[in-house]
Amino acid sequence: MKEISDELVMEIEDDASVIDKTIHEIIDTYSKDLDEYIKFVLSVLKDDEKPPTDAELDDFALNLSTLLYFASVGCERMGIRDDLSMMRYKEVYNSIRSNLAKGTVADKNTEAELQAREERVINIIYNKSYKIMKAKVESAQDVLSSVKKVMSRRIAERELSVIQTNK
Repeated sequence: MKEISDELVMEIEDDASVIDKTIHEIIDTYSKDLDEYIKFVLSVLKDDEKPPTDAELDDFALNLSTLLYFASVGCERMGIRDDLSMMRYKEVYNSIRSNLAKGTVADKNTEAELQAREERVINIIYNKSYKIMKAKVESAQDVLSSVKKVMSRRIAERELSVIQTNK
């Protein structure tokens, strides 16, 4: 049984790597700049010896907002492709299903699923592309919110410092 499981795992990993590569190629068009900028922000944050300067925080806020604008558009484009690929899968499935004359309902459903497998895989690719884009946009929005909170805290600390100095 171990050999069968290992073989199956390898087949799934091979199939998944093809799908992963395809998804990466699809979403890279819309997320590459955002991905690179998030990596840059992370590199600045990893420097424990010097926290981000106010100028860097300003840069983060402006650039993330701009990059999120374009990534959000890409996310919606992925959503369109997800919807269209699902429609295509259902069309092919239903067409095949309705043309099958013999067999039980379960047999016809199984045969239609098998014959529409390619359309289903394409739908999975676009569905996962959409979900990944959406997750990237949401995560980048969280980073932007955090940047804004840090900026607000620094402003409040400066104001408090000025008030305490003037007393």
